[in-house]
Amino acid sequence: MTQKRSRYRWNVVIIFFLFMLLHQTDKLLIGPLKGLISEDFNITNTQFGLVVSGALVVGTILYPIWGYLYDRYARSKLLALASFIWGSTTWLSAIARTFGGFVATRASTGIDDSSYPGLYTLMADYFEPEMRSKVNGLLQLSQPIGYLLGMVLALMVAPGIGWRNVFFITGGLGIVLAVLIFFGVKDIPRGKSEPEFAGMEEMPKFQFSWAQAKQVLKKKTMWFVFLQGFAGVFPWNVITYFFFDYLAKERGYDENAVLFTMVPVVLILAAGYFVGGALGDYAFKRTRKGRVIVSSAGVILGALFLLLALNTPMEARGQFLVLMSLTAIFMPFSSPNVISTVYDVTVPEVRATAQSVEYFIENSGAAFAPILAGVIADAFNMGTAILWVSITAWVLCFFFYFGAFFFIDGDIEALRTEMAQRAAGDSTPAAV
Repeated sequence: MTQKRSRYRWNVVIIFFLFMLLHQTDKLLIGPLKGLISEDFNITNTQFGLVVSGALVVGTILYPIWGYLYDRYARSKLLALASFIWGSTTWLSAIARTFGGFVATRASTGIDDSSYPGLYTLMADYFEPEMRSKVNGLLQLSQPIGYLLGMVLALMVAPGIGWRNVFFITGGLGIVLAVLIFFGVKDIPRGKSEPEFAGMEEMPKFQFSWAQAKQVLKKKTMWFVFLQGFAGVFPWNVITYFFFDYLAKERGYDENAVLFTMVPVVLILAAGYFVGGALGDYAFKRTRKGRVIVSSAGVILGALFLLLALNTPMEARGQFLVLMSLTAIFMPFSSPNVISTVYDVTVPEVRATAQSVEYFIENSGAAFAPILAGVIADAFNMGTAILWVSITAWVLCFFFYFGAFFFIDGDIEALRTEMAQRAAGDSTPAAV
């Protein structure tokens, strides 16, 4: 690889990091703004859950469509379009004056939320398999940092200028990023970074086909990836949208206490993405089961420390902070490794579709997580809602990873065999 190409691909990482950082800030800002928005529209926890679920439902429905488009057309241009949609729909939600209008416009912000498969598949073609989890983890640092930036905007900016003006700012940044991606990111041939094609001057062109897309559903590893995805997103949605309010209303934290608690926790959470990705790549180099092993450890340890944290006495704030920090480091271990696992077993021309199906399945259940948590919170309290939903989901994820453990070797070997055949000029698919 030339030095120029190596430098350019890291420039693309920087652009995509900025896109994800600002997009996640905009998307997750509604959680820290829950109090202001609820007061403005005079709504309950359940109604607020409906606001959040609307965008999740829209995003879920559109995942297969975005995945198909990414596998057929230039991913960089579609990502620029997604960024423009992000900015436009956020502006619409900022001008809504009725609760019904706000639900509808916030739901429309889900259109671009399902656009990430194109970003990750493009990165997979820039970086070889042994580096993908680290790169994914680096990009996913943007998610918790975006949440942290959203908290700062909610606590320090929104009270002065209003929550609507904050959305005008984040929406405007989405349109700026659309221009940057359109002119600053080039597409790359699908499969370019696969080791079997290293040194080839002319890459074969891989076209999307429904036959290859159907093969994804025959890979047993993907069955368990789909199942863990369905369960695994429940805790993220519940914690993201309710934890801020939980600290303020049930643990008695004022704005400064919330900020000084959440800043270190979120920074540690951000580090967890990269640490989990790096550990996944390290383990993958030693055994093809490595990413699954790291993911399994993450969900069990995250569940254990969350259980201990939420059962900490209210007055033991130092102990609570330590236990939440331990929860935060392990929570993201799965995320970068699951994405890489999907690409470890699927051919390049259907990877966006495969990942979109995975996201569709996980979000089809998780779209209702905020509503479920809202109902439990109204019936009991927010702490109970966060704990019940999260622990149950993570225990299920552990068993699903255990199932994938038995099939991952065979599915990876099938892909490597097929890539070798293609590099040799044989287009006949390998046996599944």
